[in-house]
Amino acid sequence: MSTSTTLPRVLAIHAHPDDIEILCAGTLARLHKLGCPIVMATMTPGDKGSAELGAEEIAAVRRAEAKKAADLLGVEYHCMEFRDLEIECTHAAKQRVSELLRRARPDIVITAPPVDYMADHEQTSRIVRDACFNAAVPNYATEQWDPAPILDRIPHLYYADPIEGVDWYGNPVPYDFIIDISEEFNLKLEMLACHASQREWLRRQHGMDEYLDSCKRWSAARGEAIGAQYGEGFRKHSGHPYPHGNPLVDLLGKK
Repeated sequence: MSTSTTLPRVLAIHAHPDDIEILCAGTLARLHKLGCPIVMATMTPGDKGSAELGAEEIAAVRRAEAKKAADLLGVEYHCMEFRDLEIECTHAAKQRVSELLRRARPDIVITAPPVDYMADHEQTSRIVRDACFNAAVPNYATEQWDPAPILDRIPHLYYADPIEGVDWYGNPVPYDFIIDISEEFNLKLEMLACHASQREWLRRQHGMDEYLDSCKRWSAARGEAIGAQYGEGFRKHSGHPYPHGNPLVDLLGKK
């Protein structure tokens, strides 16, 4: 992590536009309030997230929505330009994401959980985990025409909740800690509301009639576990050789 006099840099990367907003935007808002430099990234532009628009049309809409949400927070947004339902943990994919890490130079990375309801989320988790390791390896080439310097160290890696906090069988997935986002929740909802194209899609495909209300219910459930109005849950990747310590908790408090 950065020295005690320097606020850590943060990269939040998930599979699709709106995943970050649903699962960790409140925590990002708290970090931004402290002054942490933040980059938001999605693996895809959400190119299959419509029953009415073609892939390129909906991708353009959803890139713009993701940028609008990031602009509300006042942070950078990048799309890695993979495609929905086609994210695979390949060498080329790890090279692309490793290059993003080398350019963003995060001390803290927040990404998708290893187990979730769909493969895009799980593959994103695996790719980002490996990229955190690879980006600090001197002889690991990303095959970019103008590659960024290697990372000085492996960043601290955190997994956001899976959707509704459950695994494939509906069993609760453990969390290490919950961040109180009560004061930031309205901004989180404003960021999620930027993804207007997703309301009809989620109602049609996922049976969620109102994704803002669904986000509110889940955030309230996590908040209730710590005696707060709203919360977001996380697990920390602490296995060898990822760094120990918990800078996210050090910055925002533990419950």
